[in-house]
Amino acid sequence: MFGGYLLVMIVGVIISSIAAFWVRSSYKKYSKQRSYSGMTGQQVARTILDRNGLTNVRVEPVAGQLTDHYDPRSKTVRLSEGNFAQNSIAAISVAAHEVGHAIQDATGYLPMKARAGLFPIVNFSTQLWFPLFFMGIFTQSNLFIQLAVVAFAAVLAFHVVTLPVEINASTRAYGLLTRYGILSHNEAGGTRRVLTAAAFTYIAAALTSLLTLLYLLLISRD
Repeated sequence: MFGGYLLVMIVGVIISSIAAFWVRSSYKKYSKQRSYSGMTGQQVARTILDRNGLTNVRVEPVAGQLTDHYDPRSKTVRLSEGNFAQNSIAAISVAAHEVGHAIQDATGYLPMKARAGLFPIVNFSTQLWFPLFFMGIFTQSNLFIQLAVVAFAAVLAFHVVTLPVEINASTRAYGLLTRYGILSHNEAGGTRRVLTAAAFTYIAAALTSLLTLLYLLLISRD
């Protein structure tokens, strides 16, 4: 049984590695290409927020690379230090994506609300499912494995709900950048590549979780 799980893990690592490589290579390439507008990630984020009436949302730098995120609790867009200060295609693309999340929050975007509701459950389930799985294998008890299935189903649900949240934020980002004239026609391809690569990491996570759940379901019927 552990052999099957190991195989699932290997496949998951391969998928995740491909996604990570695509993100990093795309980001590296377009972080070296200056934006036609000359605006930094911070300026782009502030401009889009203000033009959408979100003057209450702060924009702050955060340490690290690709640590960019939106915090709905404090209403803050946090951009990694490089993206905050740089005026590259990658920087403005990431900044616009995170602002997309702020707009989702402000407009009550349903998948984002669903993800927030699932977060406490998935946080607990993530810690619970593997001990249940291990106990099921160790004791040869289908009950523990079935409980692991239930716990991991919440993990998969979280990843599935995350997909529309991230894809919609990227779609919003591209639309806003072009609509406000921040992105030139020649830069569109670079922005699409950065945003698509980022979205693929969430697709990879959902696919890996699906494979894991299918494996758990399979062995729960033995």
